[in-house]
Amino acid sequence: MARDGDINEPTREFPDYPTSESLRDRAEGSPDPDRDPGPGVPPSGGGAARGLLWVLGAAALAVVVLLGVQATGLLPDFRNPFAKEQTDRSQPPLLKSIRDLSRYVAAEGNFQVVVDVQNDRRNVPDFLLNERTLFVGAGRVEAYVDFAKIADGAVVVSQDGKSAEIKLPAPQLGETDLDMDKSYVFAEQRGLINRLNDLVAGDPNRQQQIYKLAEDRITAAARDSGLAARAEENTRKMLEGLLRSLGYEKVSVTYTAP
Repeated sequence: MARDGDINEPTREFPDYPTSESLRDRAEGSPDPDRDPGPGVPPSGGGAARGLLWVLGAAALAVVVLLGVQATGLLPDFRNPFAKEQTDRSQPPLLKSIRDLSRYVAAEGNFQVVVDVQNDRRNVPDFLLNERTLFVGAGRVEAYVDFAKIADGAVVVSQDGKSAEIKLPAPQLGETDLDMDKSYVFAEQRGLINRLNDLVAGDPNRQQQIYKLAEDRITAAARDSGLAARAEENTRKMLEGLLRSLGYEKVSVTYTAP
């Protein structure tokens, strides 16, 4: 049986439990989380979190204010200090000559050619010395009749003024106009020595051979395409319609040998 002096003492089996007085004392003496918790007690993280939120809020507000001021045009535009710039030091064009033309362009052909050229050395591996280019060239060729070459007496009109006979020079093919906007290098292979040579010397006109070969191929294709015959027919129709509108009932157009 317990002694009288030990009645209010907690036992091992029944530890002390909180009462209303102890809970009130704890509430009155609880430390403020923003205050120093005292030695030996780890600091609370609530104050640091609130401080971080304040910093983030202030930064966001500053960004919003800066963007608003920039939108009003009060501040100059922010530019990239490392932005790409282009400087044009080209000289003004020089007019070298003017030529009067009396051509009637009666037909035009558009062509595309694939040029595959390889330059290498015998008994030398391709990875050392090799140059192969696959070029797609697009160009046009005009077929025209040069009216300036019409000889005297080429136009004969009948006495009654109802018929006319015209002799014209044969149509000619103009120079091939390679369209660089539609032409491109599809693939290119170069050996190690070729690449080193480009780094040391370089050849800005290296592609000129490819361009010239593409132009020659297109010119040959234009000759075999019947473009000149198409120009003859179109010129004949044009003159017949023009002279008939002037009152001629019969119009004959012939071409001299080229």
